[in-house]
Amino acid sequence: MDHSRSKLTWLLIAIVGALTVFPVLMLLLGSFSEGLTAFGKFTVHKYVEAYTDPVLFDVLANTTLFVLGSSLLSTVLALFLAYLNTRTDIPFKFLFKIISLIPMMIPHLLFAVSWALLLNPSNGLINLALKQALSLEDAPFNIYSIWGMILVEGLLDLPIAYLIIAPAMASFDVALEESSRVCGAGTMRTFARVTLPVLRPAILAAFILGLVRSLASFAVPSVIGMPGRVPVLATHLYEMIATGFATDYGKAAAVGMSVLAASVTLIVVYRALTAESEKFVTVSSRGFRPAVIGLGKARTPLFCAVALLSLVLIVLPVAVLLYTSLVPYSMVPSARAFSLMSWKHWSDVLGDPISLLSLKNSLFLGVVGATLGVLLSIFVAYVIVKVKTRASGLLESLSYLSFSFPGIVIGIGFMWFFVQTPLYATIWALLLGYIGTYLPYGIRPMSSAFIQIHSHLEESSLVCGASPLTTLRRIIVPLLIPGIVSGWILMASMFVRELTLSVVLSRPGTEVLAVQILRFAEDGLWGKLSALGIVMIGISTSLVIAATLVGNRFRAV
Repeated sequence: MDHSRSKLTWLLIAIVGALTVFPVLMLLLGSFSEGLTAFGKFTVHKYVEAYTDPVLFDVLANTTLFVLGSSLLSTVLALFLAYLNTRTDIPFKFLFKIISLIPMMIPHLLFAVSWALLLNPSNGLINLALKQALSLEDAPFNIYSIWGMILVEGLLDLPIAYLIIAPAMASFDVALEESSRVCGAGTMRTFARVTLPVLRPAILAAFILGLVRSLASFAVPSVIGMPGRVPVLATHLYEMIATGFATDYGKAAAVGMSVLAASVTLIVVYRALTAESEKFVTVSSRGFRPAVIGLGKARTPLFCAVALLSLVLIVLPVAVLLYTSLVPYSMVPSARAFSLMSWKHWSDVLGDPISLLSLKNSLFLGVVGATLGVLLSIFVAYVIVKVKTRASGLLESLSYLSFSFPGIVIGIGFMWFFVQTPLYATIWALLLGYIGTYLPYGIRPMSSAFIQIHSHLEESSLVCGASPLTTLRRIIVPLLIPGIVSGWILMASMFVRELTLSVVLSRPGTEVLAVQILRFAEDGLWGKLSALGIVMIGISTSLVIAATLVGNRFRAV
């Protein structure tokens, strides 16, 4: 049995290593190469060219402001919401769960587009309404700016920051705050001198993860930053490889190595902070109960603020897309606007061969890719949890390596990898790239499920003569259905909406929904974009509902 487990472990190390380490190695080799067609002719010229480019200084300055600003905004908002939810008597606390979960189902690309539809200076719906109402000549807001990028990215990263800070806030021992108040400190002083210091690891972890996510972000910089001519590293790399007549993958790889190094460093800091947060656990065994602070007269205004945030994060993006898909051009909602509504944009999109091809490709990648990804995740999680060897520890490290990979950077690595193979410019290149990048999203729920299955069940099957594979198929997998469903939903929804890898690897014939939507945004075809965006949201939602129903059916059997 140990021999078969060892063979399985090393086979998985080879597969996962090929999906995660090879692209990084190819990125490194590519950064020292003349170009895709001259791979192996090594030079340092690309590094010199990349880092002496005068444009790079402005790009780095914009990136620093964008990353720090959006991370700070998401962390402050998450801290505010977590405090209201766990420490106060604010009504309708179910809104906080909605805020933390549902925005994750709205693709980042569509969220950014919805804000462009609302606040672009030429025909944004909010700008048009304010110009009409206040008789203004110029639009009061311009989303195409660094501040617009910070706003939208901060709102996008808010749910993740909230999911990190809220549990830490909820496990805070009331005795610490009560002791502070007994000594005469008020609510704000107690919050500043007691609550915040204890929550420091969780707050810093949320902030660092926000840095990683915004550094890797491509949707917001491409939809908002590029029209506003505010380049950041993600769009700087994109312009090197996807625009103009002289694409330069070697120069892009050279810049990408710095982005990758920064992202890996931030992930190491994040993991250190989350490990440190365990030292700050303050829940005692005696009747723990979170303290509830009465908001008094501020209760209603604060609730209205949370309700408004829920509206901005959830209702507004989808409503704007649906409305724009039905009107002939950007116009303020009115009786005339509703009289002009039609399905023209929908019929145009559904009759467009490239849009239909992108829909077909995204469905294939979502269903087939997630199924293969979950299958691989089952074996990887089994080895990580059940096989306690150094080799399984190596497999775990390789499996979670891609968490720190910015999508567009690792996409360039995959490009150098696939261009040396027959897979280049095929749908299979996208499939392998997706699985390699999002494998941790399948392994996490599977590992949690395996931990809950006692080893005695497996041992009893093996004693009765079943092989390890039969034991896995007949005993363990049926007990893993909740984890399998969770992993499949996560991977399928990620694959259907994936943008950053796709803009690098997609070629004519392998277009996907996110790439086609980005093309519509670049061409200003907002009606078609909105119709296709609603289709994408519908597919993601349908996949979630279908997988949940299948999971419930298996659990009932």
